Amino acid sequence: MNPALAVAAKNIRNAAAKMLSSSIFLSILSATLLILAFPKPDLVFLAWFALVPWFFALGKQKALQAFLLSYLIGLIFFSGIVYWVTYVSSLGFAILVCYLSLYFAVFGLLFSINYKQPALRSFSKGGPTTNNLFIIPCVWVALEYIRAHLFSGFGWALLGYSQYRNLAIIQISDITGAYGVSFLIVLVNVGIWQAIFRLRKKDSAILPVFCTLFSVLLTLGYGYFRLNHRPEGKNIKVAVVQGNIPQWQKWQPQARDFILKRYSSLTEQAARKKPEIIIWPETSLPGYLEDDPELLKEITSLSNKISPAYLLVGTPQAPLDRNSYNSATLLFQGKIIQRYDKLHLVPFGEFMPWPGFFSRFSFAGLIGNFSPGENYTVFSLDQTKAKVKFSVLICFEDVFAHLTRNFSQTGAQVLVNMTNDAWFEDSSEPCQHLQASVFRAVENRVNLVRSANTGISCFINPWGKILSRVSNHLGQDVLVEGEKTQELKIISMPSFYTAFGDLFAGFCLIASAFALLSRRRAG
Repeated sequence: MNPALAVAAKNIRNAAAKMLSSSIFLSILSATLLILAFPKPDLVFLAWFALVPWFFALGKQKALQAFLLSYLIGLIFFSGIVYWVTYVSSLGFAILVCYLSLYFAVFGLLFSINYKQPALRSFSKGGPTTNNLFIIPCVWVALEYIRAHLFSGFGWALLGYSQYRNLAIIQISDITGAYGVSFLIVLVNVGIWQAIFRLRKKDSAILPVFCTLFSVLLTLGYGYFRLNHRPEGKNIKVAVVQGNIPQWQKWQPQARDFILKRYSSLTEQAARKKPEIIIWPETSLPGYLEDDPELLKEITSLSNKISPAYLLVGTPQAPLDRNSYNSATLLFQGKIIQRYDKLHLVPFGEFMPWPGFFSRFSFAGLIGNFSPGENYTVFSLDQTKAKVKFSVLICFEDVFAHLTRNFSQTGAQVLVNMTNDAWFEDSSEPCQHLQASVFRAVENRVNLVRSANTGISCFINPWGKILSRVSNHLGQDVLVEGEKTQELKIISMPSFYTAFGDLFAGFCLIASAFALLSRRRAG
């Protein structure tokens, strides 16, 4: 080979290796910043620029490279977010992370396709134009929406959830759902990326900066308007109990009396504050209420004792002649009034998906055999002054925005999330779960009450503010026992989201598909 050509080839290889190394570093940086924006440590401000290094890394990549690089980011991010799944199953964790990372990979691929098309380049200098500012967030939202629905759905750790404590920003959720907050965060990241890119090219950055600032200020303006518009409403006093029963102990026969004694004691403490309803966590009863006469007698006796308060308990139902359910049962003055059977079951936890295939594996015998409920049950507290109607979300049902919306449309004025997060101990999972509940409250403009076995049990108002929570004298709210009573104001403020659902996410899906088709035709 010609010596000059050999030197040139070597220089090209070195430059390519340096560029790849730089891109990997930028990608890892973005993944790390994203993880830190979520609980724990909850550095929410990082989300507003966490994607910028990733965007710069993708700008130099071909389609396949962009896909693989983004898959790497997904692997790092989701490993750092859902690491607590290993507390239950290491294999399940590995499969879940590999699957979820595909959404980041597809995003990187579509980003690369959009970026490389001539239609997206600056007129004078080359690079991104303002249409990217809105198309890229649409692509992100479209993928989040698909992730939240495909294969039973896993809408966990949506980018917008990182802002659950930023009340002014999240108020737009009553129009756009949580997806609107995700859109805004990505838009700001794209705006920063474009501004830096253009300034480095000595091009004008006024347009992306103006569009970004205008979008943020418009969102904040709407947020402050909503936060200061508080209609009057009737009041109801609600109590929750947090038993803090370790998962390994919940179903041990010898622990039955201990569990009942703890919940009874906490319930009687709460009853002294005169609440109108006392709420227990998911599967808090150590047995099957309607199929265990002794257990039924003890619970109805307790219900009588705390009268006139209602008692809502979480219990599995396993009658011999019917299907098994994960249920919430309402009692009043020693009688069972109503029952809700969980609608959205946890795959590989409460039921076996595709049993024809998975039943041959050894882990199949460890999976529950529950059946989904059939009705969007609305409970009525007829014996209270407020006569409030409420619905229950069991376990991770509060993660599904369409599910909570259906309950609100059916007439629920309050949403109750009863859950058992004891599986995941003092990990980031309880805080991440709480994030979803905050958004469900804002989307539907309802109070949301959480009763969790090990935490976080709390009260969230229709504006997403956490009013109070069960905690000990050190302020710890996970792996502690206790009870808490809170007066809630029941307002009537129907939201756009409750009426029309995920129109915004649907628009993002259509816009993303249209943009992709347009690029292909242009290419």
